Amino acid sequence: NNCWHDFITASQNNPNSGWEAKAVEFFKDHLKEKDAHTWVPSLNDVPLHYLKPNSLVKFRCLIQDMFDPEFYMGVYEAVDPSTKAKVLRCGKYKDVTECGVRSLPNTVTAERQTFYCVPIPGENPWVKEISSSCLGFVQARVVPSTSYAPTRQKRSYEEDDDMDDMDTQMQREPHTAGVQAGPQSPTEQHGNGDCKRRETEAPSSQTAPASHLDLNFPLPGEKGPSCLVKVYEDWDGFKLNDTLEVFGILSVSPALSALADKKDASSSLLDPTECMETAEEQRVHSPPASLVPRLHVLYAKPLPHNNPLLPSATLEDNSAFLSSTLSEMASVRAELLTFLTPILLGDALAAEYLILHLISNVYSRRDVLPLGKFTLNLSGCPTVASYTERFYQIIQQLVPSSYYLGMSLQNMNQMRFVPKKDYSANRLVSGALQLARNTSLFLDETQLEQGQLDTAGVRNVTALGNLITWQKVDYDFNYHQMEFPCNINVLIASEGRSLLPSDCQIHLQSQITPPHMEEYLSSIHVHPQASQLNKFRMYLSVARLLNYSISDEVTKSVEDDFVDMRKDDPQSISAEDLHRMLVVARLLSLSLGQTSLSRDSWLRAKHIELLRRSRMEQHTCVNGNEP
Repeated sequence: NNCWHDFITASQNNPNSGWEAKAVEFFKDHLKEKDAHTWVPSLNDVPLHYLKPNSLVKFRCLIQDMFDPEFYMGVYEAVDPSTKAKVLRCGKYKDVTECGVRSLPNTVTAERQTFYCVPIPGENPWVKEISSSCLGFVQARVVPSTSYAPTRQKRSYEEDDDMDDMDTQMQREPHTAGVQAGPQSPTEQHGNGDCKRRETEAPSSQTAPASHLDLNFPLPGEKGPSCLVKVYEDWDGFKLNDTLEVFGILSVSPALSALADKKDASSSLLDPTECMETAEEQRVHSPPASLVPRLHVLYAKPLPHNNPLLPSATLEDNSAFLSSTLSEMASVRAELLTFLTPILLGDALAAEYLILHLISNVYSRRDVLPLGKFTLNLSGCPTVASYTERFYQIIQQLVPSSYYLGMSLQNMNQMRFVPKKDYSANRLVSGALQLARNTSLFLDETQLEQGQLDTAGVRNVTALGNLITWQKVDYDFNYHQMEFPCNINVLIASEGRSLLPSDCQIHLQSQITPPHMEEYLSSIHVHPQASQLNKFRMYLSVARLLNYSISDEVTKSVEDDFVDMRKDDPQSISAEDLHRMLVVARLLSLSLGQTSLSRDSWLRAKHIELLRRSRMEQHTCVNGNEP
């Protein structure tokens, strides 16, 4: 970080030297190394008020909204305060620039893009704990001692090397580094000083502005920093809802507060197009930097997963890890099956299907059809002793990101599932279905109760159905809907057959009848060993990332089997049944660490599907109202 601070200073003082490009390339190469996470503090783990401005930080996040491009002063002319000579300065990686004069005849504008990013929705505590422990010595370097008083915190942004520079800059005429690219631009206006609070306030003072500022987290109750991420190149490669790990320069300049104060009295510093913004838009897009810091991107990489137990490199680039993992997957699968069976009341077949569901993944799309999805409806769930909540707690300990949605009448009628465009604030208001890929969505249908769904409730049920069937969410843009594909694992826990569609239903068949369900549930997996859980967590993530293929020989064998199964009774098996068996066979192979379908795996898939269908037929006969 000290090296990076020197780089910032040198590049801003020598904008045309070419030194900046070489230094950026140098840092990018180092950040791509597998141990980069060990020496860069994370906004996810370290409180913002403990991080130094203009330092190098990282952020694990989801792109919640994308703003229009923004112009900033790439190179500008300033007056050296000591010599009074005109000098060129670089405005890159900064929000506020210092100029001794108002006229900027030699200004060269450049363009950057702004993303509004939030922590990955539903990221489970174990992910945060492991990620934080990997940064132990980094945090020890930035977290102050226990004697660090609130009054001291109020000075934390202003001290060290930059304190004198900032104080001097506050006394001079400040100019913004960024201006809007267009009159309708929702680009945040932090460079123009909108809606800022004093960055020097203590953390305890930040609760006041937070109370009226919606940080736009998709899921209710979420905590963590949101961030305005500034991208300087290749921003067309990013999409809404992408998950990223961003390395960049933290910007929380107190000078922005001075600009915000001046704006209330005068608009002389503002670009004329800014006047076209509404007050709501200005407030939303320029939140206090103490709550929503700015991060100027040096290097950003997409995250295929957010499991900190896996190496940062792709599986293909880490052959040693992949080969050792594949050799153990069959034994880990057996251990996981033993682990899950008790929570499913001794039903080993249901536990087997649960494993297949947990490793399912949309690997491709053919026209509008998402291939690889495997929404599971686990019917027959007990409605006593908070069974479904306890069941979800087990899932939560195994997958990196998940969300429990109790389908009560109140939730269905009052929650916002689908993101909606707010044109007055010019932003995308998030909804509960704006989730990262491979998030496990647990729908608890046992919470259903008598009552009437209102218009919003009907829209929410429709949105869940579209998510399950097509793996897409239609965002509401008032005058039209925009379709966004997703990749979300949906598990439906219900008493009878679910009201929602699913790819596979299995009825829970309890093998035990505990006299006291609550005591039984409390006794199983009370304190599972961390080493065992970590083994399961790695297993599930790796199985989801593996490639898969079917040879021509096995394909011909499957086709022959399908013909044979239909010979005696053409109605006994449909094309839909065959498709489900192929999905089950694929997931069964991957669960065993096999990247291609074998004859044995195909026969095993046929067998467990036969068992499941027989159980469903038997249950239908006993309960005539069950379809």
